[in-house]
Amino acid sequence: MYRLLRYDLPVHFLLLFTNWLPDIVKVLRFRGWLVSPFLGSCGKGLKLGRNITLYNPQNIHFGNDVYIAYGCWFTASEQILICDEVLIGPYCVFASSNHTRLDGSYRHGERQRGKIEIGRGSWIGSHSCILQDTTVGTGSLVAANSVVNKALPNDVISGGTPAKVLKEIIDE
Repeated sequence: MYRLLRYDLPVHFLLLFTNWLPDIVKVLRFRGWLVSPFLGSCGKGLKLGRNITLYNPQNIHFGNDVYIAYGCWFTASEQILICDEVLIGPYCVFASSNHTRLDGSYRHGERQRGKIEIGRGSWIGSHSCILQDTTVGTGSLVAANSVVNKALPNDVISGGTPAKVLKEIIDE
């Protein structure tokens, strides 16, 4: 009950009441500032788009200068760590748990839980799914419509279902 009153309800109400505001920089920052006290931890400069869903926000940790676009969904049964300077495109899903089967049904199976970590300076393309027990390395790009179900190294472009390394990024 404490978790619901301290974290979940304030976040849901704040996001609901600010969804009518346009996604312009000042409003994105304002929305991030409003929500930040109810997260596990939050750095400076959080920018949140409209229609974002945060379940178990006390398990969500954002670094500095994180941008989350319209319609993203975070289900944090375990810790979700988004490091500094990460960009997350619209309609991305972060699920730190998964269902298992029991007696032929997924409804009553136990949940598998695992941490998610997105490294500094990474970019998650729109409509991507990041699943439990995964790490996206520092400075990496996950292409749109990808499903990340394993660790990805630093400085790579990855994509697909499931996501695989497509190319290394070499700075000039």
